[in-house]
Amino acid sequence: MEHLKVSTAQRIVLESVATLGNESIALQQSLGRVLSESILANRDLPPYDVSAMDGFAVRSADLTSMPVILKIVEDIRAGDMPTVTVQAGQCSRIMTGAPMPQGADAVIQVEDTQQVSSDTVQIDKTVAIGNHVRSRGENMKLGEVVLPKGGEITPGVIGVLATVKATHVQVYRRPRVAILSTGNELEAMHEPVDPNKIPDSNTYALMAQVQALGIEPALLGIARDDPAELEQYLLRGLEYDVLLVSGGTSVGVHDYVRPTIEKLNVSMKFWRVAMKPGHPLAFGTTGKTAVFGLPGNPVSSMVCFEQFVAPALRRMMGNPRLYRRTVTARLAHPARTRPGRTEFIRVQLTQDDAGYLASSTGTQSSGALLSMARADGLLIMPTAGASLAKGDLVTVQLLDGTAFQNNAGFKE
Repeated sequence: MEHLKVSTAQRIVLESVATLGNESIALQQSLGRVLSESILANRDLPPYDVSAMDGFAVRSADLTSMPVILKIVEDIRAGDMPTVTVQAGQCSRIMTGAPMPQGADAVIQVEDTQQVSSDTVQIDKTVAIGNHVRSRGENMKLGEVVLPKGGEITPGVIGVLATVKATHVQVYRRPRVAILSTGNELEAMHEPVDPNKIPDSNTYALMAQVQALGIEPALLGIARDDPAELEQYLLRGLEYDVLLVSGGTSVGVHDYVRPTIEKLNVSMKFWRVAMKPGHPLAFGTTGKTAVFGLPGNPVSSMVCFEQFVAPALRRMMGNPRLYRRTVTARLAHPARTRPGRTEFIRVQLTQDDAGYLASSTGTQSSGALLSMARADGLLIMPTAGASLAKGDLVTVQLLDGTAFQNNAGFKE
């Protein structure tokens, strides 16, 4: 098979997976999920005209010449219902969120008044009709769509769901994901340290990447370089919606993943992508399972997850936003790549008055996992190759942890 461009391989992956079915879950467990139904308002909110300020409910027609002294006929607190109609020369003391009384058409905030006596107030400012009044149904109207199908449930959305009393919501199901590492050289977490072996970091790095999407994966362990053993592990993995297999996807004589996968009737869509790191990436499907053959090198595996697996999982969960956010940054040092492969350079981001500044995390070896641990993002170098100078503008794909920064980021 030819070496595909990253964008072509991404398209093939996304065309091969579909949004999963839906399920009903409690509101308290819904954060991060995607709505599989539209949510309708169950009432007008506010249910009547209410005050947006602490002050006095007045008739704007009474405030034609300043100052004017009005008689206070009622105190209205939030949760109270007015009982007195405001007449000419009158007003009602009112709290934020309290219903507007009959006869009043505006609110004057308390800062623009002076108390004259216990039942009179001096108004020092004219107001227009509707001043500081929130109209009935301003937030939502009975029966209207307040949250569309396909929206991700964020804390703000949780607040709206609680407002419409949605104790349970219909959401798209999360895919069931299994993770399998392969290779005789791997040392499992529970095994004693062996200087001749390589710690199985891929299982746990991939686990964390899956968990960051809100999915708790199944860890199948390590399959040794034995076709029969590998087949048994793969059969277990093919019971899931998505199977991530790291290692064994190259072309060595002991790389058994490809022939074993094909033996198990996985239809391979591609087997190599023109990217660095992550060149020996494989992808295939059965009627039930999407199978990703990820490289054994830890950085390669993680970068491939970001470009291909994460978008696929998000599509399966019904999320319309599939890819990591990108930002434009200035390069802190020269960079050069060879043509032929899209290169992903691990970078740290700092910020100054001119914007973001991108600096390499150091060695870009695909086995140097610290380069990912230190990275805020992936600087994307085009397939055509480029020689970039310090200060050139580059595109950086953000990674987890970049939603926060160590300063407010704005000036008052």
